Amino acid sequence: MELQKFLLLLYKRKLILIIVPMIAVFITYFLVRKLPDTYKSRSRISTGLVDQSKQFLEKNQGQDENKVSQQFSNLIEMIKLKRIFDQLSFQLIVHDLTSDKPFRKPSKLITEIGPEARAHALEVFKDHIKTKQPLSLFDKDQFGIHQLLISMGYDEATLLKKVTIYRVNNSDFIDFEYESENPFLSAFVLNTINREFIDFYANYIKGNQQKAVNFLDLLMRQKFDSMTAKMRLLRDYKIRNRVLNLNEQAKSLYAQIADFETKFQLAQKDVESLGGAIKGIDKKFSPQDRRYLESVIVDINQSILATRERLKAVTNDLVKSNFDPKIKQRQDSLKAILEKQILESTDRLLVSPLANKQLLVQQRFNLEIALDQAQSSIMPLSDELKRLNEKFDMLVPHEALIQSYEGSVDVAGKEYLDIQNRFNQTSLESSMTVQLTQIELAMPGPAQPSKKLILVALAGIISFIFCLAALFVIFYLDDSIQSATDLANKTSLPVLAFLPFINTSMLDLTNLWKNGEGNRITIAFKNLLRSLRFEIEREMGHKKLLVMTSISDGEGKTLISLGLAYAYSMVNKRVLVIDGNFDNPTVTETTGTNTFLEDYLKNRITLSEIIKEGGVSVLGNRGGDTSIFEFCDESIVKPKLAYLRDIFDIIIIEAPDLDKLNKAREWIILADKVIAVFASGSTIKNGKAQSVEYLQDLGDYFAGWALNKVVINRLNKIS
Repeated sequence: MELQKFLLLLYKRKLILIIVPMIAVFITYFLVRKLPDTYKSRSRISTGLVDQSKQFLEKNQGQDENKVSQQFSNLIEMIKLKRIFDQLSFQLIVHDLTSDKPFRKPSKLITEIGPEARAHALEVFKDHIKTKQPLSLFDKDQFGIHQLLISMGYDEATLLKKVTIYRVNNSDFIDFEYESENPFLSAFVLNTINREFIDFYANYIKGNQQKAVNFLDLLMRQKFDSMTAKMRLLRDYKIRNRVLNLNEQAKSLYAQIADFETKFQLAQKDVESLGGAIKGIDKKFSPQDRRYLESVIVDINQSILATRERLKAVTNDLVKSNFDPKIKQRQDSLKAILEKQILESTDRLLVSPLANKQLLVQQRFNLEIALDQAQSSIMPLSDELKRLNEKFDMLVPHEALIQSYEGSVDVAGKEYLDIQNRFNQTSLESSMTVQLTQIELAMPGPAQPSKKLILVALAGIISFIFCLAALFVIFYLDDSIQSATDLANKTSLPVLAFLPFINTSMLDLTNLWKNGEGNRITIAFKNLLRSLRFEIEREMGHKKLLVMTSISDGEGKTLISLGLAYAYSMVNKRVLVIDGNFDNPTVTETTGTNTFLEDYLKNRITLSEIIKEGGVSVLGNRGGDTSIFEFCDESIVKPKLAYLRDIFDIIIIEAPDLDKLNKAREWIILADKVIAVFASGSTIKNGKAQSVEYLQDLGDYFAGWALNKVVINRLNKIS
């Protein structure tokens, strides 16, 4: 439905859709018909960002596409720098001012300035080409010189608009394109841009790399000095505390402690086992035997005891010396002497009454010797263990400090090696040449196909699209009611019929209804009035008083009232039309009646004067700022209208519009049914919304809308 409405709007405005694009096409044609031919040149540079043959450094290998794309974007934006295009501008203007074949004709501004001014400008341009500096627009003289560039179309903004710079797919190349009216100008522009950019980029990269090398060199020296200072602290601490190799010393002490603990445990075990063995042998001798034994060998025992004391002292020395081989020889010598003394004591026992217990006596002597050795070794072993543990404990604080020093040295060393690697990498990069290379020079190209026809066609298409868009905006913002469906949806009230827009000057109701004369529009109007009459008859039933009103003035109440009256008369109905609109008595003026409502209410005319046999009877009014009840009391009006009901089959009263609510309301109170006329293309806003609410409140008294002035395109379907 909305599409149909939009298409209808386009049909109504079809001349706009035709004329506006045609005007645009004609204007564009006259503007572009004298445009000169254009020539396009192309050039290409290789960046080395993707080409593996140019990637010498390991860090450039395996870069992802996103990073590469970012690098290309940076390069393209760098190409568009103002300083690059400034150099191009200077070289173009210098060429045109000095060459016999300039790229462009001198501008009006250049021809107006004198030779001295041109010479001064040329000198300034050449100086800025050498210094690679832009013009200062704050300087009045240089600002004026900049105007020369603008006048020739050589300024940075103008040149940049026509230069196209892009990466070729995912390759290693950047392409340049420039189009102008001179093929040599196009080639000169691209070759100059390529040359200036490569020079600028080389200097820019070299400068940054040299700064990086100098910075890393300074940082590397600082890191080396820091590492050397920390190594010196570690060395001095070890020398001061006599720590050569802490780990090896700790391992040696731990091994000695473990060995002495084992020997100490064995010595304790030997003391217990030997003492028990001696006690077992003593139990095998009686007291008399022990006294005899002791008396016989008392002198030898004294020698044995002396030797045992000496052996005990040597054993202590042996433990303290950490089992020195020389002291071990002395111990072995004393053991041999002690064994000899024991054998001597055994020989004396051979003639004693205890000869049969000789073996036990010898064992006891041997056990005592072994017990003495074990007991004498316990104390030295314990002392040595204590000394070793104290020495080991002294290494713990050294270990913590040395670890701290070594950790600092390790960190400083890693930092130094990292900076050194960066320094070497950057130094290698700075020693290499810049990888940017112009691999294709720009050459003068052939003339490009003419764009005149394209521009003309685009002008027509764009203007047509613009008209469509404008009409769509108008359609979208249009809140007017165009169809019966719109009216019913927005008011929630029924629509009885719609009537076409008709020029009243070409309408003769008498000829239309009686003679059937008229064109397609008037005939369609006639048929739609019949439809309206049919709908009203269904709504009215046996009721006869119909009030015709509208929301505002000019909706077409008079035309519909009179047309409806003729429609009723054609079915042999006795019809009376009353002009109840005192403010605007259009019915009275249209029909030219000489019978007036005021006369009827005041009994100045008879009924026979009102009735018009074979036609439509009309009661006009003399106009004036009044209402029906102001002119005549309601108690008089109602009986008068009731009398007319008995005479006529249908009474149509044209009431004032609802803008004058009180005047219209008085007629509505008298009505059996009310019909409101609404003009197509109008909107319901502000006070009109209140009038619609009033009609809704009438309930069954409101028969419905008659939509008037509808634009109908296919009247043959109606006629």
